Amino acid sequence: MSGTYLDSSVLEKLIAAAVAAPSMHNTQPWRFRLDTESTTVEIHADVGRGLPHEDPHGRALHIAAGAALFNLRIAVSHFGWKPVTRLLPDPRHPDLLASVHITGRTSTRTLHGDDLYEAIWHRHSSRFPFGVQPVPVSVRHELAEGATLAVTGPRETARLLRITTEAERRNHADPARSAESRRWSSRDGAEDTGIPSAALGPQDTFEQLPMRDFSARRTLDQLPARPFERTPALASLRTGHDRRTDWLRAGQALEYVLLVATAHGLRTSLLHQALEWTDLRDDLRPATSPFDHVQMLIRFGYGPEGPPTPRRTPRLFLELDGAVPQEDRY
Repeated sequence: MSGTYLDSSVLEKLIAAAVAAPSMHNTQPWRFRLDTESTTVEIHADVGRGLPHEDPHGRALHIAAGAALFNLRIAVSHFGWKPVTRLLPDPRHPDLLASVHITGRTSTRTLHGDDLYEAIWHRHSSRFPFGVQPVPVSVRHELAEGATLAVTGPRETARLLRITTEAERRNHADPARSAESRRWSSRDGAEDTGIPSAALGPQDTFEQLPMRDFSARRTLDQLPARPFERTPALASLRTGHDRRTDWLRAGQALEYVLLVATAHGLRTSLLHQALEWTDLRDDLRPATSPFDHVQMLIRFGYGPEGPPTPRRTPRLFLELDGAVPQEDRY
């Protein structure tokens, strides 16, 4: 390869890295378009794969797109190019969320190094109990290096878990949200993906850690349950503003945290329930930062890897100059 020419195998690897990012219920709400003349990859929202009841404003969709954008940047750098990123580059096209212009030759370690590129292929949520082994302070500091991330103490963790428990209770009681959650759960072998049964995970025997019940229709005594950690390690990802660009930046920061955690052998899962209710999301703000906007709660620790969730083939996401590519024509 010379210049910024992309052959089909490299382009497919770039898109595969992008779509390895997490998305709410594993809906994978993205589309990608390659402008071959400028060698620019565009990330578009696939609103048909959105969640109108649980994510009516598209905040979670933008965060997922930001995570995919970060993976794409990592992959572009891995192959020796420089990714030049623009957020919301064209106001006339609100579904165009970001673009990455691939240009120049650069060091493969320019963007965080190859350790994060390898972590892309190993990162996935683990909705299973973690062990009691504490996370070293040095690792906690590295997690927060690239994001407004606060690792919470025991009292604040307990407060955030109480709010999340209330959100989980509301989700169960809301028929439209329950149906939306069920649509994307236990999706064994589904071509449009979602979350397979094996990845759903158990509930907490102690009923302290509110893991999401994706079925949203069973009582706790009917769900598989195991003892979870009594004192979870929890972090709050926050931004100073709450605009669409902030959601995209939060998604990039989230993926940075998840990949660094993966590179250190940590497992992670996301507690998103309270973020789906306006009043409860406001309640998540800490008293010390009342004007911040919480974008995600991240649980982390040492434990089982958990099974991966499937991804659609990269070819299903990609358009070439507005046309769906055929065979190996990129």
